[in-house]
Amino acid sequence: MNLDTLSFDIASLRQAYAAGTPVRAVIAEALRRCAADDRHVFIRRLQISELETYLQALEAADPASLPLYGVPFAIKDNIDLAGIPTTAACPDFAYTPERSAFVVQQLIAAGAVPVGKTNLDQFATGLNGTRSPYGACGNAFRPEFISGGSSAGSAVSVALGWASFSLGTDTAGSGRVPASFNNLIGLKPTLGLLSATGVVPACRTVDTVSVFATTAADAQAVLAVAAVPDPADAYSRAARPFGPDFSAGPFRFGVPRPQDLAFFDNPAAPGLFEQAVRRLESLGGTAVEIDLQPFLEAARLLYDGPWVAERHAAIRDFIDRKPEAVFEPVRTIVQGAQRYSATDAFVARYRLQALQQVCNAVWQRIDCLLTPTAGTTFRIAAMQADPIRLNGQLGYYTNFMNLLDYSAVAVPAGFQDSGDAAGLPWGVTLAAPAFRDVPLLRLADRFHRAQTLRLGATEVALEETPALGAGAPGAGALQAGTVRVAVCGAHLSGLPLNGQLIQRGARLLAAVKSAPEYRFYALAGGPVKRPGMVRVAEGGAAIDMEVWEVPAEHFGSFVDGIPAPLGIGKVRLADGSWVSGFVCEPAGLDGATDITHLGSWRAWLATA
Repeated sequence: MNLDTLSFDIASLRQAYAAGTPVRAVIAEALRRCAADDRHVFIRRLQISELETYLQALEAADPASLPLYGVPFAIKDNIDLAGIPTTAACPDFAYTPERSAFVVQQLIAAGAVPVGKTNLDQFATGLNGTRSPYGACGNAFRPEFISGGSSAGSAVSVALGWASFSLGTDTAGSGRVPASFNNLIGLKPTLGLLSATGVVPACRTVDTVSVFATTAADAQAVLAVAAVPDPADAYSRAARPFGPDFSAGPFRFGVPRPQDLAFFDNPAAPGLFEQAVRRLESLGGTAVEIDLQPFLEAARLLYDGPWVAERHAAIRDFIDRKPEAVFEPVRTIVQGAQRYSATDAFVARYRLQALQQVCNAVWQRIDCLLTPTAGTTFRIAAMQADPIRLNGQLGYYTNFMNLLDYSAVAVPAGFQDSGDAAGLPWGVTLAAPAFRDVPLLRLADRFHRAQTLRLGATEVALEETPALGAGAPGAGALQAGTVRVAVCGAHLSGLPLNGQLIQRGARLLAAVKSAPEYRFYALAGGPVKRPGMVRVAEGGAAIDMEVWEVPAEHFGSFVDGIPAPLGIGKVRLADGSWVSGFVCEPAGLDGATDITHLGSWRAWLATA
């Protein structure tokens, strides 16, 4: 295999490892690519010698046993990696942690391999990627333009194909604006869904770790591994049922009124946003105009209100002692927090609560919200000449999301064809209330794939990667309020017991095949005929199945109604992934008919 051209999307890496490609060779290739850094992407690139512990563990493991086996990833340098300095883009602030951040620990345990710590707007204060003593991070497509920030290097490393995914953080849009500017998926999870233990805070109450990936399937694969409740994080929240899944349509999506849209003199953006609206409509959506003004008022509280005092609280001891070590304009922003009183904080909190009630009422009319991610972009020189005003324009559509406790996914929406930024990517954001991360990712995947695009700034076509579905990497690992169940008999669509799924609000995800390692039987008894699947070491076949998604709150009652000798266990699908599914105790095969050669319950019913 030619590693120089290997795509680092997770599906391609799984195929490479299944074909026998050594993990050490893939990671060496990732480090080679990272060494080509000419855009100030990394603060610290790792050396192969620093990865020995991870590589030795992987070489002793079965690639099929770990969901992120040998997947290279980058880490924003305000997130801890054991033994490697965390700088938050401030050399005088740097410290070397003994333990990795909780979320990093989850990823490494799943087989992912860190390749470096990435550049950021210092102390995650900014949306542009130029506020770093390690250099302004250049855009993956045109390096004279901003990368977006504060998770600047995290986005560019993925867009250039140097890492499969990366971790950022998002307080005001730092996990979404860089995604828009670099043709990426940017997942801003529900607050608390990813642990913040081991993360240098910006605004602790509204921070979240974010994920950059080239596809929604890869973002979900990462979320599936990383979304683990953390007892050490007071703000950690476990996933909850997300209610009806709007991603398959029909659905209603909010769009800002024309008078609320702002593109800041970008000539290409209005047409791109109109195309995005039409694209969602073609996917089964109905556009509903909403008043964005309450959302924008909430957004202004983040920087024009006492929430900026949280930024001071995060680094108070350091900045009060060494203000000269803090990069401008970060120092001015953080020190400005001192003008607010505790009274100001409470008054603003009361106002936010009132605005939240107004804004949340919109969810009675819509399933999700569509906005531009950022109306425009800028050259690095222009941003550095006018850093506060232009940065404020970048956050117009993003600053309110975390204050209002929404989940969001930034998704590519085409390329600009006019103006100074011609040739650069442009993106939109899909948002919904907390814990709607999974349906947002699914809808983002459909939206993304309705276009002819490449993965980031690479030459790999999006259509060459698998869609987000039952067989996508990591699919089914993230519960998020649902359980995926593979059925092979009377619960199939249209058959006698399918109603047990429908009545519980389950939905069909995909028709699939099992791995070719099962014997298939028509069991004795009735009156409803049922099959039994038994995994065998040899002589097995692939069996036709359907994967259904069952609300977690109803899964227990579904399982309780399954009669012996059947039960729910783990079934391997044809792509190598595992999903909960029907299995049969060997003792239940007395009097059964072996129908393995048919490979399908429907085929047996047609002959019975």
